[in-house]
Amino acid sequence: MALEGLGDNTSMIMLLIVWTIALVIAKVLKLDKRGFELKPFMIMYKNHNVSNTLDKIVSISKSGVKLFSNIGVVAGIFMMGFALFFLINNLSNFFVDQQKFSEVTLLIPGVTIRSIPSITYFLLAAPIVLVIHEVAHGIVARREGIKIKSGGFAVIIALIAGFVEPDEEEFKKSRRVSKIRVISAGSTSNVLFSFIIAALLIFNPAFGNVLELMSPQVRSIFYNDPIGVPIIGVMEGYGAEKAGIKEGDIITSLNGISTRTPAELASIELKPGEIASVTLLRDGKEINLNIEIMAAEDDPKRGLIGIMRGSFPYFAPKSSFWIPWPEPVFSFLLWLWMLSFFIGIFNMLPLTILDGEKYITSMVEGKVSKRTFTVTRVGINLIGFGLLGANIIATIIRSGFVTI
Repeated sequence: MALEGLGDNTSMIMLLIVWTIALVIAKVLKLDKRGFELKPFMIMYKNHNVSNTLDKIVSISKSGVKLFSNIGVVAGIFMMGFALFFLINNLSNFFVDQQKFSEVTLLIPGVTIRSIPSITYFLLAAPIVLVIHEVAHGIVARREGIKIKSGGFAVIIALIAGFVEPDEEEFKKSRRVSKIRVISAGSTSNVLFSFIIAALLIFNPAFGNVLELMSPQVRSIFYNDPIGVPIIGVMEGYGAEKAGIKEGDIITSLNGISTRTPAELASIELKPGEIASVTLLRDGKEINLNIEIMAAEDDPKRGLIGIMRGSFPYFAPKSSFWIPWPEPVFSFLLWLWMLSFFIGIFNMLPLTILDGEKYITSMVEGKVSKRTFTVTRVGINLIGFGLLGANIIATIIRSGFVTI
C-alpha cells in the first residue's frame, strides 16, 4: 500500500524522470521531423490534414451532425446554468451547512492526483475525453463550412490538452448560430458520452455509492435502499477468517441488529470472548454464521470480528441485470465517466480559458456596443473566476490541500 500515496518530492522526481525518458525517445525517433514540437516539459503534435478526415465523418450523416449541433446550442445554456448553480449552491453550503459542502479541486497529476492508480486511470481516460471534445468541435465546424487549419494534442508537464484550430478569419465571418454550434459541440459531446459510460456503470452495485454521494434522488431511481455493509478484506487469524467469511460478503445484521450502513455496524459494541451471530449475503444467498470475537491488538477491551469493511453501504440495483465489472475496468470506466461529465459541464463556465465565455460573447457580439461587449466579457469572467476560486479557497479552509 506504500504506492498509494506519493509525497511531493517523489512525484516531482518521477515526473522529471518520465519527461527525460520521453524527450530522449522523441529525439532518437526524430519526432521533430514528423510534426512534433519538442521542448522541456512540453510535446506538441500538429496535423494539417485534419479537415479531410473530419469531412469523411460529416459525410456519414450530415443531418445527424446538424441535429447534434442544434442540441448543443440549447444544451450549452443548461450546462452553464448547472455549473454556476453548483458553485453558488456549494459556496452557500460552506457557510450554512458544511456537511453538504463538496470539495472542489483541480485535477493535476503529481500535484492533486498523487496515487499511482489514480494517475494511471487519469492518464488513460483524459486523452479519450479530450479527443471526443476536440473532434466534436471539428466535425461541427466542417458541417458549418469552416476550414480547419490543424488538429493535434499537447502534453505540458502533467497536463494533456487536445485542440482543433479553425481558420480564424472564416470563424469570425461565419454566422452567429454557426459559431455557437461549434463552441457548444465539445461540451455537449462530453456530457452525452458520459451518459453512455453511465449506462455501462449503472448496472454495477458499486456505482450506487457514487450516485448516493452526488444525488440520493437519482440513486433511488436505479438502486434499492442500502441492505448491508460490503467486506473488502478479512484479517488473518481472527474469528471472521475462522468462520469462513470472505471478501465480497455483505453483512446485513450482527447479533440480530440490522447493519444497513457502516455507521450502524460500527455502533454495535462487541466484547472479546463472546460469540456473535452474523447474517450475510454471498452471491445473493443469505448465510448465518457464529463468530468468535477476539480482542484488538491495540486495545484488549475492544472486541473485533476481524474484517475490513467498506466505507459505503451496498446498494442493490433494481434491475435484475447487472454487470460484475472487474475492479480495474470499473475504476477506468468511473474515471472516464467522471472526467467526461465534469469536463463537459465545467468547460461551459464563463471563463476566458474555457468555451463558456466564447459561448456568451458569440451571442452578444455585434448586438451591443464595443464598450458594452467589453464590460460583459470582463463581468462574466469575474463571476466565473470568482465562484471557482471561492470554492477552491473554501475547500482549502475546510479540508486543507485536497489530493487524490
